[in-house]
Formats: sequence, structure tokens, C-alpha cells
Amino acid sequence: MKLLRYGPAGHEKPGCVHSDGSIRDLSEVVADISSATLSTELLERLASTDLDALPKVDNPGRIGPCVGDPRKVLCIGLNYSDHAAETGATPPTQPIFFHKALTAICGPNDDVELPRGSKALDWEVELAIVIGKRAKYVSEADAMDYVAGYSVFNDVSERDYQIKLEGTWTKGKSHDTFGPLGPWLVTKDEVADVHNLSMWCDVNGEKRQRGSTSTLIFNVPQIIAYVSRFMTLEPGDIIPTGTPPGVAMGMKPEPVYLKVGDTMTLGIDGLGEQKQTVVAA
Repeated sequence: MKLLRYGPAGHEKPGCVHSDGSIRDLSEVVADISSATLSTELLERLASTDLDALPKVDNPGRIGPCVGDPRKVLCIGLNYSDHAAETGATPPTQPIFFHKALTAICGPNDDVELPRGSKALDWEVELAIVIGKRAKYVSEADAMDYVAGYSVFNDVSERDYQIKLEGTWTKGKSHDTFGPLGPWLVTKDEVADVHNLSMWCDVNGEKRQRGSTSTLIFNVPQIIAYVSRFMTLEPGDIIPTGTPPGVAMGMKPEPVYLKVGDTMTLGIDGLGEQKQTVVAA
């Protein structure tokens, strides 16, 4: 099932994509697709719902982030072997993770802000794991039981803030709009092999990123098991899992970073597409 949220920011309604391509309103079934409602029981109830009986949404307007009010956005850094190679970094021996501010989360097609004074705004198409139930000290063998589904995530990054200002990566990752999420939360039963998905990102119509989740250094079960050693994961938590090669930071001879008016178009096979325009903060 492809779950989504539509409507003005802060007033989104829950919906899903019918097999005929239409959007159906889920308000009769659940108040929202959010950290407060997401659970194994909800997903089972939605799977048995007669979508034909639900109202069709002819003009959904804005598509919001596919999960409302997540409690955590925990990103995995430097997690593609080919991306590590393009940046000249040594692949990590254990997962690197960092927090992205919750206020960074926005809809998949919302504008992305260029921070004041920014000169190094970058793109990163990523597979995001959406947690479906509470996870603590989870084994790799059981880790997939805690996954609700997957989504597309753009881990927008200000590289100067991330690298040159010292401290944690979070300051270069957390500006408002630095986390477009969606369009859909695709439940895991619809994803045949999460470790073999093509992913891409174009800037102003020009090819930038091309990759596959097959080159993940740490796969989905490994990530969930590892992170749950250090903190409890809750329903609705978002875990972006890293980006493939083709980011601005890795361009030779010189990076070409984003500027006001640029557009990013990105997607992952089976999980949908996003498009954002860069605007001044």
C-alpha cells in the first residue's frame, strides 16, 4: 500500500493510492498517518480496508510529508561504497549516524530554502526507512519485523556548515526544508527487494545522481539492529540510509552547488518521485 498525506502544511489529511491510480481519503479509517497512529495493527487494518468504498480525492493539492510528527529523524552517513569513493572518504567500519532537526521535514515537492550566507547547498537522494513498532536491542534476524515501509528522502545539506564549522554534521543538515519526505510511505510488503532499488537525482534537468541500494555498506537490518543498541526506535521514526554518488561535493574539478531558482528532481524505483525548487530563506 502507498500511504500519503495531502493538504496545507499542518493540516494534512491521510490518504492512499488506489490500484487505479486515484487517491482515496483515509479519514474514515484513521485520523492521520503519524507517529501517534502508525502501528502494526493500523497497517493490518488498512490492508483489509475496501478502498473502493472510500471517497476519491480528485484534487489533492499539496502532498505533505508521508509521516506526520516523527519523533526522530536519524540519518546514516557515508553508507554507499561508491559515494565514499567519490568523496575520497574511507568507508566506515560501523554505521555513522546523526540527527536532523524535525523542523527540517517538509513535503516532497515543497520549496527548499537556501540559508542566508550559504554557498554550498547540496542534494542527496536517499532511501528512508519508516519504523512501524518500538525497537530496542533488536537482532538483525528480527529487524525487518520493525519496518513499516520505505520512502524517498532528500537529505539536503549545506556542506560548509556541515564540514567547516566544526562540531557535528547536524548544523549543516537541519535548516528548515532540508528534509523533503515522500510522496508515499510504501509498506514493506510492496517492496520485493529493498536492497536492489535504482535511485536518481537530476538538477535543472541534468543528470547528477545514479545509483542503487545494492551498494549500501550497511543494509536495512544491520542499520536497525545497530541503532537500536544506542536508542529506542519508535513508530514513525525516519531513518534515511545514505546517498549514492553524484552529489555536488564530489564533482570534479570543482563542485557546482545549488543556487536560488535551481530545481531538484529525484526518485527511487517503486517509491515515487520528488521535485523541489530552491528559494531564498
